[in-house]
Amino acid sequence: MIADAAGPSSQTTTGADPDAGHRTHKAGAAALMLGALGVVFGDIGTSPLYAMQTVFTADNRAVGTSADQVYGVVSLIFWAITLIVSIKYVSFILRTDNDGEGGIMALTALIQKLDFRSTRSKILLVALGILGASLFYGDGMITPAISVLSAVEGLKVSAPGLKDYVVPLTVVIVIGLFAIQKFGTALVGGLFGPVMTVWFLIIGVAGASEIAAHPGIVRALSPTYGAQFLVHHGVVAFIALASVVLAVTGAEALYADMGHFGRKPIHRAWFFMVFPALTLNYLGQGSLILRRPETVSNPFFLLMPSWSQLPMVILATIATVIASQAVISGAFSVTRQAMQLGFLPHMTIRHTSEHEIGQVYVPVVNWFLCCTVTVLVIGFGSSASLASAYGVAVTATFMLNTILFLAVARVLKGVAPWKIAVGAVLFLTTETAFFAANLTKVIHGGWLPLLVATFVFTVLSTWRRGRAIVTPNRTTLEGPLRPFVDEVDALEPPIHRVDGVAVFLNANIETTPLALRANVEHNHALHKTVVILSMMVEKVPHVPAAERLVFDDLGHTDDGIIHLTARLGFQDEPDVPRLLRQAVDHPDAGEIAGIDVDTVSYFLSRIAIVRTNAKGMRSWRKRLFLTIAHNAASPVNYFGLPADRCVIMGAHVPV
Repeated sequence: MIADAAGPSSQTTTGADPDAGHRTHKAGAAALMLGALGVVFGDIGTSPLYAMQTVFTADNRAVGTSADQVYGVVSLIFWAITLIVSIKYVSFILRTDNDGEGGIMALTALIQKLDFRSTRSKILLVALGILGASLFYGDGMITPAISVLSAVEGLKVSAPGLKDYVVPLTVVIVIGLFAIQKFGTALVGGLFGPVMTVWFLIIGVAGASEIAAHPGIVRALSPTYGAQFLVHHGVVAFIALASVVLAVTGAEALYADMGHFGRKPIHRAWFFMVFPALTLNYLGQGSLILRRPETVSNPFFLLMPSWSQLPMVILATIATVIASQAVISGAFSVTRQAMQLGFLPHMTIRHTSEHEIGQVYVPVVNWFLCCTVTVLVIGFGSSASLASAYGVAVTATFMLNTILFLAVARVLKGVAPWKIAVGAVLFLTTETAFFAANLTKVIHGGWLPLLVATFVFTVLSTWRRGRAIVTPNRTTLEGPLRPFVDEVDALEPPIHRVDGVAVFLNANIETTPLALRANVEHNHALHKTVVILSMMVEKVPHVPAAERLVFDDLGHTDDGIIHLTARLGFQDEPDVPRLLRQAVDHPDAGEIAGIDVDTVSYFLSRIAIVRTNAKGMRSWRKRLFLTIAHNAASPVNYFGLPADRCVIMGAHVPV
């Protein structure tokens, strides 16, 4: 009976697992693809709201509605999407990841890990990466403003009597969007995918309906129409390029959000739904403009049946809020990664999900973006006017991504030089043309994202440079750790030990925490158990739990002093109590095995930076560095420490 019972059970299990696993895999892949539709493609998916409209209405309608110009514009849009998004990002750049993570900061971290023949080349590439991250903030300001504003402007078509309420309503939506950021997106995240799926289906069907009635517009898919437009309408075509690029805004999100969904779900969602829907809609808008030139005022909403225009305004508003959410969340993530990589000081970060570590809220960034977006909406007043400020930051980011990608492809993957040259010619030529065309917008508002990017870049580079100066000075004050422990162990009479566990946080693994040195020199006492904790941020997004903790008895096995190194990825949370709980259960825990983490006392070394006349930084940058340091978040909050169990001891360090 035992054999009979075991036999069928074993066979049933073996036979069921492959099918169940296959179904689970398919279900998981479908869920990831649906999630990618909701988060990754929100920005580029809502570009049809304003891209075609801007092309034909910018610069006093410089681009005409003749057949050759409409065909040329549609052709340029299609091939811009094909080259920049389908080929460059989806087919190539998504294959270059930093342990599964993408985005400009992850690519910069990858550059930092590589060995270049020229140190100057590496420094330059890292600087370009930081510049790209800085430009992202400029994009983060404009995307919510132009997206939501263009959606609400649909009221001018569906309910003309409400046109005076477009800007006030947009401001209310924008402020509401930023006000709810502190609650996180976990609760509504599940709705994003289905909403955007409906969005892409509707805009695709709307375009297909117009194409079915006038199929001749399909000829615009030929690149010859775009080339002829550029050749025969030189200045006008150059002006058009500045607006055509609006069709590819959001392409960076494909790479930045790769860590959330993986390459394949993004790849499938793009080619199976997003790309076809966008192509159909742009073709449909082109056909509509050819038939009714007056529709250039708002071809997206006029493409819809009159009965559906008001519901479409509502759906478009929801879609643009989703698109804005993706950019805002991206700004939070970039800020967090910049902190982890040492380009920003500690800021207050709140984790809005107990399950998803990547869902974070950075108050200072949130309200900075809220203020700037609100000012943009009120100041520009329309999506057409705001489009004049859009494009410069986007195209510059495209170029920087291409340069970094080609450098990584050459050094890391050993791609042949001739292939790198082909990629540079194909992508950089296209993106440089778009960038040059958008430079004409600088005096009309394009200066704003550049100004923001310059400010952010100055802050990031100043903090990095200041830390490079302060760290050696602090290291000198701290002194080496092992000789200090040897001295404490050799004291006669032995130093007084008090009950309890003390954790001293330290910036590196080689020096003595200032708080520990002060405690010994001034209080002449130590806790019975002393843990010196250093956190090393690796240039990878995540460090596996099995490789995270390293224990060191510092040469003495029975003195109650140990050093604990916690290796974190730049997207891992620096939660000290959580790390300690992992440590006390670790096989190598030794003297700290089983301690009650809730009773631990934390000692922090806080330095007061003093400005001097020493060389290394200009005076104004020293003042900026001091200002940034003064406004840095408390380490108590940053490291998740219980405030009632923390002791902060300070020292002066020159810069």
